[in-house]
Amino acid sequence: MNELNPTLYIWLASLGAFLVGLSKGGLPAVGMLSVPILSLAMPPMKAAMMLLPIYVVSDMVGIWLYRHEFSVPNLRLLVPAGILGVAIGWATASWMPEHVITFLIGLMGVAFCLNAWLRKNQVSQAEPADPMKGRFWGAVSGFTSFISHAGAPPFQIYVLPQKLRKTEYAGTATLFFALINWVKIVPYHAIRPYTLEGLWSAAFLVPAALVGTVTGAYLTRKIDDQWFFRIVQLGLLGVSLKLMADSLGFY
Repeated sequence: MNELNPTLYIWLASLGAFLVGLSKGGLPAVGMLSVPILSLAMPPMKAAMMLLPIYVVSDMVGIWLYRHEFSVPNLRLLVPAGILGVAIGWATASWMPEHVITFLIGLMGVAFCLNAWLRKNQVSQAEPADPMKGRFWGAVSGFTSFISHAGAPPFQIYVLPQKLRKTEYAGTATLFFALINWVKIVPYHAIRPYTLEGLWSAAFLVPAALVGTVTGAYLTRKIDDQWFFRIVQLGLLGVSLKLMADSLGFY
């Protein structure tokens, strides 16, 4: 990997942290761009591990912002399944090809967006929380989140058809991924122990993440419901295409 100018590295890292904050403020698909951006400066797995403390700190702010707005039935299904997904990711991290997982994540996201847009003229009722779907997509989301903080597409595939209120959707995403990120701390440390230097590097990025969290929450509450979900879907499509391109070497 080519050496980056230190100033450029700082900008990339700060942008990655800001995007993490935006995701914690209610725009989960945006945060998936953080690892690809930091991967311009370091190996992808190292980037994912460096960002985890930023996620955890941002989670605390996000939980406070959405402490009254989340879907309990969905969290009851998603959280246990997500923890199982993290455990599977930890168990398979040493032999599962990352580019294959990355491609499949992107493919699922693109398929979901195309399906939603092709059916946009059809009147459809909001789907209820479904135990089978919730456990399946929760496990997939936990697994992909462990691999590269890319749990948003599976989460959205399951939750978006329920047509929750945008703040309830954002709060559910925030709480679910907060719990998943806390569970990931021990496995990440076991794979590559955190150092004091690494934690200081992460601490340097916390202000950018906190600004992103507050900004994300503000935008979530101000944007019209219809436009909010259009933006989420467009973000999902863009990130999914980026993941597929990365997995195939087009970067």
